[in-house]
Amino acid sequence: MKLQQLRYIWEVARHDLNVSATAEKLFTSQPGISKQIRMLEDELGVQIFQRSGKHLTEVTPAGEAIIDKCSEILAGVDSIKQIALEHSDQKAGSLSIATTHTQARYVLPPVIKDFMERYPAVSLHMHQGTPMQISELASKGTVDFAIATEALELFDNLVMMPCYRWNRSVIVPQGHPLLAVKPLTLQALAEYPIVTYVFGFTGRSQLDAAFSSAGLKPQVTFTAADADVIKTYVKLELGVGIVASMAYDPDRDTGLEAIPADHLFEASTTKIGFRRGTFLRSYMYDFIESFAPHLKRSLVETAQRSRSKEEVDRLFADLVLPTH
Repeated sequence: MKLQQLRYIWEVARHDLNVSATAEKLFTSQPGISKQIRMLEDELGVQIFQRSGKHLTEVTPAGEAIIDKCSEILAGVDSIKQIALEHSDQKAGSLSIATTHTQARYVLPPVIKDFMERYPAVSLHMHQGTPMQISELASKGTVDFAIATEALELFDNLVMMPCYRWNRSVIVPQGHPLLAVKPLTLQALAEYPIVTYVFGFTGRSQLDAAFSSAGLKPQVTFTAADADVIKTYVKLELGVGIVASMAYDPDRDTGLEAIPADHLFEASTTKIGFRRGTFLRSYMYDFIESFAPHLKRSLVETAQRSRSKEEVDRLFADLVLPTH
């Protein structure tokens, strides 16, 4: 059994069983990958992939278990490489982050700027996607960190740490009747068409839960993943917007006004997560602390040693989080 063979079957599974795409990614030949997979299957005495002619059609049950173990082994190999890099050059390397538009647009810019000034030899890569996509990227080890509010808890192999709490504001055009409703109520809000986040994005679940608990069915007429898009349609008077409060800037968002809605919706918590067993280099700990100052290296290392999500949750149970 060779490490190369394990990498081949793991990459083939990641590329939806497309051997040609895998060969292109690994800069090798398709026949070479197919031959090595066959040799591994012969050695193990089980089929890893089902086939139809020359094409792979699905992963066998045995193959699923083998590929899961391959993922752990390859992650361990990468950690060994990172350890070597840490001791050879502590300020050079790469850092990849997967996050949502809201984090990338409104929270991360000063953190990224500070990090790049401190570590000019570290190449930084940002991936944007849905919370589920972000969590999957971190779970598979494709990125170092996932930063999101939703979906991170669905992956047991992620170590998730709370960063800050935030809530929502109702965004309306200047002079809108809701500005005169004090205090703003869910009943008053439900009388207007609503423009807000797509389900699964930026704490949308708390918004839906609040209306449901009040026995109300809001008129959600337009949804988007991007707060800037939501505000654009509010300016067109297609509805009132509900966005993360951090996404409103009175200087930039001319023609719009924000009504705080902290009393209407449960606060959401943004977390940063990484795959369990990941070797974190010194600059990675520094990035985490820059994003969430309470997450000192010693605390992160304690979270890394935890064996379950429940253990991590207990670690942060009494922590008072900052708000955005």
